[in-house]
Amino acid sequence: MTDVFEVLAQDHDEVRRMLAALQSGPTALTGATGNQLEARKRLTGQLIIAETRHEAVEQEFFWPAVRSQGPEADRLADQAAEQERQARQALAALDVLDVHATEFEPLLTELVSAGIEHIEFEEEQVWPMLRQAISPLQAAELGSEIAQGRELTEIVEQYIQE
Repeated sequence: MTDVFEVLAQDHDEVRRMLAALQSGPTALTGATGNQLEARKRLTGQLIIAETRHEAVEQEFFWPAVRSQGPEADRLADQAAEQERQARQALAALDVLDVHATEFEPLLTELVSAGIEHIEFEEEQVWPMLRQAISPLQAAELGSEIAQGRELTEIVEQYIQE
């Protein structure tokens, strides 16, 4: 049975791969071709989708479980919520920007840095606290809820696209 930390780690790994590709990929400033820039914009769109899915299931299942652990956990959840709010704003701005826009790359660079920082915050501060607070069975049940929630969001997204 997969626990909450394994399920969320899968999402984090996917997002890290996208962030790394965006961080190292060719840009308009480094002479990227039109096709490379379009691929960059598509990858940014995929990141937006992955982040939206991930944050939705965290808001539904993970953060309530964290918040239930007391004031210090609630403070960590508040800090994460602020990081996620800022990321949503940056993602929304990137979504409407043309990849050739002068604001695109600086905003993307900021988002990549903030995304890596947020993942590290969750894994290094929130996860250890929650690991100590819940049993392995509770971690497995929460992981199952999150995995099911993620599947449901993917089904809804496919339905909307059709």
